[in-house]
Amino acid sequence: MSDAGLQEKLTQIFSRYEGAKDDLIPILQDAQEEFGYLSKEVMTEISRHLKIPEANTYGVATFYALFKLRPAGKKIIRVCRGTACHVKGQTRVLNEIQNRLCIKPGETTPDMEFELETVACIGACALAPVMTIGKEVHGQMTAQKVVEVFGDKFKSKPNQ
Repeated sequence: MSDAGLQEKLTQIFSRYEGAKDDLIPILQDAQEEFGYLSKEVMTEISRHLKIPEANTYGVATFYALFKLRPAGKKIIRVCRGTACHVKGQTRVLNEIQNRLCIKPGETTPDMEFELETVACIGACALAPVMTIGKEVHGQMTAQKVVEVFGDKFKSKPNQ
């Protein structure tokens, strides 16, 4: 995106707020919604607009897990690491996803299709082990079910 395009979109976001320091989190949320993540340029402009140090903006953006500092995958895979899921084989499920997609938690596939995260609990313990892809819940997962869920995505991988 051009600098002018970035500035125009940020100006639109800023116009919805009074410019108070308390507006930082809502502005960060709106900027992430608009751009998909919080780039260095975006955070610099937010800091400048609110007249706060960039370190403060980065501090807030890195403290809250909801903020992304790099482009996210189109589909976010969340693997539960809660007790019930752990006991029922979550580690094998996570390992299969990592091996098949060639990414680790916190990473995105090179084609930006998938991002992998682990979460403390999804809240579907009766379906353990559980993972989600976007808002879709997949329960009673096994390594074989991982292959079934991802289907064609894995067929393109070498040595599969």
